[in-house]
Amino acid sequence: MKMPLIMTPGPTYIGEEVRNALAQPITNPDLDPAFFEFYKSTCEKLQRLLNTNNEVLILSGEGILGLEAACASLIEPGDKVLCIDNGIFGKGFGDFAKMYGAEVVYYSGDYRSAIEVRSLERFLKEQNNFKAATLVHCETPSGITNPINELCTLLHSHGILTIVDSVSAIGGEELNVDEWKIDIVLGGSQKCLSAPPGLTFMSISRAAWDKMANRKFPIQGYYTNLYMWKDWYQGKWFPYTQPISDIFALSKAVEIILREGDAVERHKMIAQAVRKSMAEAGLELYAANGYSNTVTTVMMPKELSFAALFDEMLNQHGIMIAGAFDFLKDKVFRIGHMGENCRPQNVYTALNALDKVLRRNGVTLKAEIHEVFQQNCP
Repeated sequence: MKMPLIMTPGPTYIGEEVRNALAQPITNPDLDPAFFEFYKSTCEKLQRLLNTNNEVLILSGEGILGLEAACASLIEPGDKVLCIDNGIFGKGFGDFAKMYGAEVVYYSGDYRSAIEVRSLERFLKEQNNFKAATLVHCETPSGITNPINELCTLLHSHGILTIVDSVSAIGGEELNVDEWKIDIVLGGSQKCLSAPPGLTFMSISRAAWDKMANRKFPIQGYYTNLYMWKDWYQGKWFPYTQPISDIFALSKAVEIILREGDAVERHKMIAQAVRKSMAEAGLELYAANGYSNTVTTVMMPKELSFAALFDEMLNQHGIMIAGAFDFLKDKVFRIGHMGENCRPQNVYTALNALDKVLRRNGVTLKAEIHEVFQQNCP
């Protein structure tokens, strides 16, 4: 079976170094002292990536596990939680808060724009008695990055804990956890880090740990109970058996991105070139501002359906692109340029095929998409 070129917004292609790490012999992670040190050293690499001194954990489960675990561990019945909503994932965060008894208040922004900080500031002058706020760094379906640097410092100034979903941003967008006063930020292995799917990682502030320690009600659940991890290293004990091979791969993936040193700039340059190529060809971007470095979302031309575009890209060119879901289903297509996908040759190949497919289906383009990209991203 020939594998397609995956140009979706995660999972992403996994490079040879990471595949080799995945294939290393394993030990018993519950008993081997060397693995406790390896897990800790991987967490320390993630601290460098996140620019934080806060404790970092790696959990065995896709990014949704981190999202739910943060809500389960921090939220108690009756807590007021602010859900900052300008997209499918932002709104959905509120559902997880409700599962654990939160009284959720939605602050909704324009779904085609980044959250406007001054507007939220005015809102918080009137309403600010929230225990926590949930927000999304990169709204992957819409290709929008929110200014969490300003949003989180603003929320912190009101004493509101922040829970940030940065799954599709970490490694491709600037992130300074300590400077921006983020209490919990969570990421996933399969996006910009280009490691296998299946792991969540998160940093947890001292304030967040204190809230967990001083709850009125016990945390509901076990796998979602972050407080089970408290002092894991001192006790040399994990709450459950660790997925050792996946952690080997994640550690190597983080090492690679730290070694590169300028991954955010690479993502930014390629994203700008992709957007310019779409615009000059006459295609409409979904986002009006707050453009993501890791995914570009484009309105579907009226001449064909997303299903037809997907099938022809995959079957005729061996390239996989993404659509979206919820209210964006069949209305947009998405090009993921994150992690190992975010290389000029990969993107050029995908845009060359896209240009051909659109023209074959009667879409009039004002420029060759791939040629504009190449001119702006040599």
